[in-house]
Amino acid sequence: MEATHILCLILLVEFVFFQVNSDPVEDKQALLDFVNNLPHSRSLNWNESSPVCNNWTGVICSGDGTRVIAVRLPGVGFHGPIPPNTLSRLSALQILSLRSNGISGEFPFDISNLKNLSFLYLQYNNLSGSLPVDFSLWPNLTIVNLSNNRFNGSIPYSFSNLSHLAALNLANNSLSGEVPDFNLSNLHQINLSNNNLSGSVPRSLRRFPNSVFSGNNIPFETFPPHASPVVTPSDTPYPRSRNKRGLGEKTLLGIIVASCVLGLLAFVFFIAVCCSRKKGEAQFPGKLLKGGMSPEKMVSRSQDANNRLTFFEGCNYAFDLEDLLRASAEVLGKGTFGMAYKAILEDATTVVVKRLKEVSVGKRDFEQQMEVVGSIRQENVVELKAYYYSKDEKLMVYDYYNQGSISSMLHGKRGGERVPLDWDTRMRIAIGAARGIACIHAENGGKFVHGNIKSSNIFLNSQQYGCVSDLGLATITSPLAPPIARAAGYRAPEVADTRKAAQPSDVYSFGVVLLELLTGKSPIHTTGGDEIIHLVRWVHSVVREEWTAEVFDVELMRYPNIEEEMVEMLQIAMSCVARMPDKRPKMTDVVRMIENVRQMDTENHQSPQNRSESSTPPPLVIERES
Repeated sequence: MEATHILCLILLVEFVFFQVNSDPVEDKQALLDFVNNLPHSRSLNWNESSPVCNNWTGVICSGDGTRVIAVRLPGVGFHGPIPPNTLSRLSALQILSLRSNGISGEFPFDISNLKNLSFLYLQYNNLSGSLPVDFSLWPNLTIVNLSNNRFNGSIPYSFSNLSHLAALNLANNSLSGEVPDFNLSNLHQINLSNNNLSGSVPRSLRRFPNSVFSGNNIPFETFPPHASPVVTPSDTPYPRSRNKRGLGEKTLLGIIVASCVLGLLAFVFFIAVCCSRKKGEAQFPGKLLKGGMSPEKMVSRSQDANNRLTFFEGCNYAFDLEDLLRASAEVLGKGTFGMAYKAILEDATTVVVKRLKEVSVGKRDFEQQMEVVGSIRQENVVELKAYYYSKDEKLMVYDYYNQGSISSMLHGKRGGERVPLDWDTRMRIAIGAARGIACIHAENGGKFVHGNIKSSNIFLNSQQYGCVSDLGLATITSPLAPPIARAAGYRAPEVADTRKAAQPSDVYSFGVVLLELLTGKSPIHTTGGDEIIHLVRWVHSVVREEWTAEVFDVELMRYPNIEEEMVEMLQIAMSCVARMPDKRPKMTDVVRMIENVRQMDTENHQSPQNRSESSTPPPLVIERES
C-alpha cells in the first residue's frame, strides 16, 4: 500500500513538473541562437531561465504551449543578416514579423523549411538581391510584405501558385521586368509601386487602382479607364431664354426659390464638412496624416533609424511606428498640450498615445526632455514607454489605465455617471499622487517641474494609489495665454507663462486636486444660475464663514468617524493653495503631512472606526485672500 502511495506521488510530481516546464525546448533554443547571433539595440527579456510562452517579448505559443507559432519583433533594432539555421528550426511558425529593423543580406532562404508560414512581414529593412524563385515552398502564405527594401530582379511567377494569398506588397524596391499575371481570386490588396517594372498591367490585376503600379515604367494608357466625370450644372451651358422682354413673375419666383434651396444645401454641406473635420480630429493620428505624409514615408524611405519610435530600456512592447499609426483608436480627451488616444494594436496591446501640439523646441531639446521623463521609475509616476519626433509630429506612448482618470471618476465622463469613491480610495489617490510629484521634484538635481498637475492627469495604479502622468511638457511647448492658462482652475496665480512654472506652482495645482477630492466639485464649475464658481475662492469663502462642513462632498457623509481626517486634509489643501508661493509647503512636506493623517502603508494602520469619536478636530487656519 505504501509503495502504491509512493508511486502515485512520483507520478503526480512528474505530471506537475511537466506542466510547469512544458516550454518548447527546441524552439526556445532556436530563438536564443537567433537573437544571440543577430545584433540589436533594444533589450529583450529572452533568457534560458525564463519560460517562453506568455513571457518572452514578441513570442506566441500554441494553445498547448508545445510550439512557437508567432514571432513579432518590429523595430527592435536588428542589424546584419539573419543567422542561418535558427528561424528555420521553428517548423510550426505561422507568423514572422521582423519589419522596421536594419536586417541586411539576401532574402532569408533559411526559412524555406517553414511550411506553415502564413504571414511574412519583412518591410523596412535593408534586404537585397533576388526574391526566391519558388514561393510555393510556403503554400499557406496569406500576407506577404517585402516593401521598402533593396530587392532586385524580377517578380517570381510562383506567387500565382499561392491560392491563399490575400495581400502582396513589393513597393519601394528595385524590381524589374514585367508584372506577372496573378490570377488569384483571394488577392484583395497588391502594391508594386516605385520599382523598375515595365510592360503592361495584366488583365487579372486591372481591377486594382492605378496608384499600386505608379512609379514604374508602365504606360498609363494600359491602365484601366476611369469613369467619366460627373457633369455638374455649372459645366452645362444654359439655353438662351426665348423671352426677350425679361423674366416673368413665375420665373422670377422660381429662381428665388431655387436660390434659397441651393443656399440651404450649401449651408448643410458646409456644416457636414465641419462636422467631418471635427470627427477626423477624433481619429488616431495615422488617419489624420493621410492628407500629408503616409505612415510608410513617416517611418522613412532612407531607413533613418532616428525617425522611428524610441523605446526606453526595459520596455517589452513589440510594435513599431507603422503598427501605431495603423492601430484602431479612440479619443480619450483633449488636454492642455495635445490630444490623447487609446490605441489597440494588432496583437491586442493597448496603449495611450499623446499627440503633442505646438512643441516649441528642436529635436535635441525634445529628446533630452524625453530622456529625463523616461528615466523616472516610480510606482506613482506613469512610465513613459516610448516617444517619436519628426518635424510634423511628436508622439508619446504610455501604458493604458482602464479605470480612467480621477477627473472622470469624480465628475463623470462625457455625460456619464460619477464613480463612487470612498474615503479610503480618496486618501490613496492623494498620498500616491503626492509621492509621485515629490519624486518628480527630486529629478534633475531637485529642479524638475511637472507643470500640468490636474485630476485628469492622475490615475489609479495596480495598488489603487494615485499615479501622476503628463509630466515635463510645459517647458517644451508654446506658452498658453494667461486667461486660457487660468481657466482650468489649476494654475497658480503667479503663473503667467506656462513654460516658467516652478515647483511651488505644482504644489498649488496639487492643492486644487485635494480640494476636488474633498468637495467632489470641479476647479471651475457653475451653479444653477450659471454663475461661474472658482473652487479655491469658494472654499475660502465657506471656511471664512465657519461653515466648514458645507465644503465636503455629500457622498463622504455616509462614512463614519472620518471628520477629523477630512478636516486635516482640508488644512493641508489650503496650505498648498496659499496665494504667495513662499507660503506653500514643499511636496516632501506635503507627503509627510498626508502620511500623518492616515498611515495606510503600515501594519499598525488605525482605521477610522478605531479613532476616538470624541476627538476634537484641529483648528482650521487659512490665509485670507486680499
